[in-house]
Amino acid sequence: MFKILSKEFLCSAVAKFEIEAPLIARKARPGQFVIIRIDEKGERIPLTLNDWSQEKGTITLVALEAGATTKRLLSLREGDYLMDVVGPLGKPAEIRKYGKVACVGGGVGIACVYPEVRAFKEAGNYVISIIGARTRELLIFEEEIRKFSNELYVTTDDGSYGQKGLVSDALRELIEGGKELDLVLAVGPVPMMKAVADVTRPYGIKTVASLNPIMVDGTGMCGCCRVEVGGKTKFACVDGPEFDAHQVDFDLLAARNRRYLEEERRAMEGLGRRS
Repeated sequence: MFKILSKEFLCSAVAKFEIEAPLIARKARPGQFVIIRIDEKGERIPLTLNDWSQEKGTITLVALEAGATTKRLLSLREGDYLMDVVGPLGKPAEIRKYGKVACVGGGVGIACVYPEVRAFKEAGNYVISIIGARTRELLIFEEEIRKFSNELYVTTDDGSYGQKGLVSDALRELIEGGKELDLVLAVGPVPMMKAVADVTRPYGIKTVASLNPIMVDGTGMCGCCRVEVGGKTKFACVDGPEFDAHQVDFDLLAARNRRYLEEERRAMEGLGRRS
């Protein structure tokens, strides 16, 4: 059992949890994730590690209410327990000194990109961060990311804060304005990551995307997280989750992520009846 030591709502549908997990904290690296299960009958879901402390023996996870399981997760309180937290899983991000690195985060992906922003900065890179959300109320981790960024650009779809538009628009403007980049990292919704890859592809800028397919076991046994990269099948849980964004078939990934929408709808209805 894994105790929730603290819980904080970052906005109406996103919460941050600090969880007691000393063994995971000891091995955690930027870019990795865990798979959690709330109780014995619960669904297994992957969550990217947002932060960790070896000294305290804790990990920090950020979750968006997107279905029945995350709705249940966000209803938990400080002092409650998760039955399972498995990890750290996945290959760590390749953190080294590249030069100028642009870290692009969208939605709850901003929380996922944060540890890499910090790591790239600590590795001696010039870090340009671009973060965006649909509206100001949904924007998270701005000040945390600002702390480790040489430049920070903020966008909102509706123009309620920062630059109106998408994170890919802001990235395009920087590149077209002459900004030379050695690496671009994209973390967020599938359409956002695809748009970022489309922006950088004509310029030949190395671009990495952290993929978020459906997962079950997280160890490469079930095959649920398979993605197509460069025409070959890869498992995001063991081969990734980070891949060359210019080689990813984002349309196939989006289609697979929509496969269980009907089941998710029924699960939400069942949760509503029980409550």
